[in-house]
Amino acid sequence: MEALEQLALRDDPVALIVADQKMPEMTGIEVLAEARRLAPEAKLVLLTAYADTEVAITAINDIGLDRYLMKPWDPPPERLYPMLDDLLDGWVREHPDRTSEVRVVGHRWSDRSHEVKTFLALNHVPYRWLDVDVDGDALQLVELAGARPDELPLVLLPSDGGVLRAPTTLALADALGLRTRAEQTLYDVCIVGAGPAGLAAAVYAASEGLSTVLVEREAAGGQAGTSAAIENYLGFPKGLSGADLTQRARAQVGRFGAELVLPREVVAHEARGPVHAVLTAGDVEIEARAVIVCTGVSYRRLVADGVDELTGRGIYYGANATDAAQCSGDEVFVVGAANSAGQAALNLSKFAKRVTLLVRGPSLEASMSQYLVTRILSEPTIEVRLQTEVGAAHGDGHLESLTLVDRATGQEEDVLATWMFVFIGASPRTDWLGDDVVRDQHGFVVTGQDLVRVAPERWPLERPPFGLETSVPGVFTAGDVRFDSMKRVASAVGEGAMAIYQVHRYLATT
Repeated sequence: MEALEQLALRDDPVALIVADQKMPEMTGIEVLAEARRLAPEAKLVLLTAYADTEVAITAINDIGLDRYLMKPWDPPPERLYPMLDDLLDGWVREHPDRTSEVRVVGHRWSDRSHEVKTFLALNHVPYRWLDVDVDGDALQLVELAGARPDELPLVLLPSDGGVLRAPTTLALADALGLRTRAEQTLYDVCIVGAGPAGLAAAVYAASEGLSTVLVEREAAGGQAGTSAAIENYLGFPKGLSGADLTQRARAQVGRFGAELVLPREVVAHEARGPVHAVLTAGDVEIEARAVIVCTGVSYRRLVADGVDELTGRGIYYGANATDAAQCSGDEVFVVGAANSAGQAALNLSKFAKRVTLLVRGPSLEASMSQYLVTRILSEPTIEVRLQTEVGAAHGDGHLESLTLVDRATGQEEDVLATWMFVFIGASPRTDWLGDDVVRDQHGFVVTGQDLVRVAPERWPLERPPFGLETSVPGVFTAGDVRFDSMKRVASAVGEGAMAIYQVHRYLATT
């Protein structure tokens, strides 16, 4: 404890603290609880005996314990070092070397600035935000660059990498050295969408020897990648962030040799005999013997006066973990009642003055997991307003207030608001598949036995379709975009793996 006090006085960061639960003067939990005060950003590990397991699980909730490890941990190279390496890697990602950071200079309420920051955050590129409205250094950088107002945001790359002026995400990706084009002319499988289903499919395909390309329009992870916490994913008792899950999965994709191409939006599909062509914006096409559609779903647009005009200027669809810090001390509204809305409300409540969760229905329990409901109702900075919807949004250049409507009485109320994050419904992006691929009235892709049941005449072969196969042989789908899917991260991962099993069977017959 004395060493931690000295390090705190010197402002030296502490990355990792490992404590045994059974010690003579203080228990490990007592040490780590005090250490959390002195080194709030350190990763905490508790060494326990079998009898201490309940203590460790309690500590996950009470002090934010990162891991617990039951003794003995022999051999260390298998049972101790990998876990410590993993925690240290995570700490390094969260505390980047400032000399290697990208700097983004722009306006707080600029939709383009928000898009650039979101792209960097979702692709795990460290950056520092400089607001020209409040930061003198930002104004100086704008003057030095000779930038006009319409050239913001500026993106300043490290190590004399140059200055980008209001760049597109594709130009930004190229400047950062991300892969934006496929390297081969023909692949065994092309996976469209890099959410949990697409990442799982890529890992299993590449690890089993299939030449694999994964095409994503923004960043790996999908909606799950923006989640501040996924607490019911098997094997992670403390939960994990969407960014952490995405980072791990992306590393596996690269390890097995699959290509990740981004940011490329797929706009069409063409069947060319035994080959499928996936066409992307910018007239770039990728050919493969099989295609797996894992494009997930988007949040539906909120229909109310003023919302479209203020989108990107205080109103946003979804939220990534980095958005929360920007809301410090402000009034924040979250629209929605599913798990994604609940996790966002909890994350935003760490920084906002108050978070108001707007729910159209009469209860949270009907659409949200109970563990989230319990935490939300016990959080003093979160207010839940049931049977309430947004009637209008108001503001001059950015969101300033909302008109809320009580669905039971029709009564309207105007409230001050600086931020609103929308998490309503699920709308699949499947128009690019064309008329040959059967979809339901909402756009979800129909596969397997559901296809045989609702549109048997659309299946062209004598054999029945595989379970995840669409009405076009060789085109499969997995995850939230599939009709009647479970809409959970674990099920999407499972379907991504299952799709590769069925791709193998399809390729064996062609």
